Amino acid sequence: MSLLALACVSEHGPLTNRMAQSATPYLARAAREPVSWQPWGRDAFALAARLDRPILLYVGADDCRWCAVMDREVYGDQALAAMIDSLFVPVRVDRDERPDLAQRYTAAVQLLAGLRGYPTTVFLTPDGSAFFGGTYFPLDDPVTGRGLKQLLPEVARSYRDQRASILRRAALVRQRSLERHASARGALKPALFQRDVDAVRSATAAAAETRTELATFPFTQAADLLLAVYVRTGDTSYLAPARAVLDYMADSGEAGLAARATDDPPELVRAGLLRDLVAGWAATGDGRYRDEARELARRLAGNVGRTADRTVFADRDAYVLGAILDAAAVLSDSGTLLRARATLDSLLRRVYARGRAVRHVAGGGAPDRALLGDQVQVAWACLAARDASGERRYGEVAEDLVRVLERDFADSGSAGYYDAVATDRAVPRSVRAKPVLDDLLPGGNAWAGRVLLRLARLTGDAQYRRRAEATFEGVAGAVVGEGVRAASYLAAVQELFRER
Repeated sequence: MSLLALACVSEHGPLTNRMAQSATPYLARAAREPVSWQPWGRDAFALAARLDRPILLYVGADDCRWCAVMDREVYGDQALAAMIDSLFVPVRVDRDERPDLAQRYTAAVQLLAGLRGYPTTVFLTPDGSAFFGGTYFPLDDPVTGRGLKQLLPEVARSYRDQRASILRRAALVRQRSLERHASARGALKPALFQRDVDAVRSATAAAAETRTELATFPFTQAADLLLAVYVRTGDTSYLAPARAVLDYMADSGEAGLAARATDDPPELVRAGLLRDLVAGWAATGDGRYRDEARELARRLAGNVGRTADRTVFADRDAYVLGAILDAAAVLSDSGTLLRARATLDSLLRRVYARGRAVRHVAGGGAPDRALLGDQVQVAWACLAARDASGERRYGEVAEDLVRVLERDFADSGSAGYYDAVATDRAVPRSVRAKPVLDDLLPGGNAWAGRVLLRLARLTGDAQYRRRAEATFEGVAGAVVGEGVRAASYLAAVQELFRER
C-alpha cells in the first residue's frame, strides 16, 4: 500500500480540474482544489471507461457544514489529490444544481451503507452504477481504516481484482432501486396510511423531547402533516408534537435557527416554518403564531427578492414565494403580497416561457436543464399568486406547466412523474426516479398532487382531481415505512381525504 501511495503522489494522471467554468459558485470554488474534478457528463464517464477506472462522485453544497469541512481538510490535501487522480475519475456535483442526481445517489448510499445525508461520497462503475459509498469521510483514520487515505487504495484494488463481485453489487443496488419503483402503486385509504402517520407523530414527539433535528426542513413538513391530521380528526395527540415544533422554532429566532441548522438551506426551513405558523394559527387561534408568521413572511420576502449576490434555483425560490404568497393572503398583508408578486414575476421572466419546461437555474450561461421540482413549485407559487391577487395570468401559467408535466415528465405506462425530462445520456443505465420522499424540498410527486388538487378547486375541472388521485396511487407504496421523509405525501393525501 505504501508503494501504491507513493506512486499516486508522483503524478496526477491524464486529468485536469474543470470546475472553473461551472455555473454555480460552489463548483467554481472547487477549481482551487488540487483534485482534478470533472463535471457530471458523458465526457467523464467516457474517460472512466477508457482508463478502466471507477468514478469517485462527490455531492456537496454551500449550505452543508460537513461539505465545507471535507473540502477544507480532505480535498485540499495535495497527497490525497494525487492519489485520487491516479486511481479514479473524480466527479463533483452541486446538490442544489442537480437535486435529481443528489437524491438518486443518496438513495443508493442508503441501500449500500444504511447512511443518508450530505456530503454524499459514492463510487461508481463507468456506467454510473453505485457499488460503495458513504457520507463524510475524514482524510486519515488508520485505527478504523475509514479515512480516505486508507479507503481509496482498497476500493481501487477491489475494483481491479474483484471486478465480478463489484459488478454484482452494483447490479443488486440497481435492481433494488428498480423494484422499489415497480412496487410503488397502492390504494388510497386512510386506514392504510395510519401506521405511517403515527410513525411521524412518534418521531416528532421524540425529537421534541430531545430537541434534536427539529430545526430542519423534514420536521417542518412533519408539523404540517400533524396539523392536517388534527384538523381532519380532532385528535389532540397530533396537535401537541406539531406545536412543539412550532414553539421551538419560533422561540429560536433567526440566529438560533441558523445555529441549529444542519444541511438544509435556511430559507427553505423558514419557508416551511411559515406554512406551519399559518396552519397553526388557523388550527388553534393562537395569535402568537399569526404575529410570528407576519414577521417571518416580511423577512423572507426581503431575502428572496435579493438575487444579485446568489444563484437562483427555480424550485427553491418558488417554494419560498409560494409560502409567502399564501401567508400574506391569509394575513391580509398587502405590502408583503405586492413584494412577493414582483419577485415571482421576475422569476417567471428568467425561467419560464409558455409551452416549455421551467429552467432549473436562472440567468444567462446556466445549463438549460428542467426538473420536476421546478415545474411543481413554480406552478404552486403561481396558484398562490392567483388566489391572492385574482389575476388570471398566474392560473394560466400553472395550467400550462401542468400540460408540460403531462408531456415531458409523466410515466406513460403507469402514473406519477419522473424527476427529469429524459434519462441522462451520460449514464446509459441510469433510471429516472419518481421522487416522492422529502429531501431539501417536498417530494416532487407529493407536490404535483397538491398542485393538481388546487387546480381542481380553482377551475372546477374534475379531471385535475382524477389526475391527482392517480399520482398519489402511483407512488403510494414508496412511502411505507419511510417515517418523517414521507410527511409531505401523507399531508397531501390528508387534503384529498378531507375533500372526499
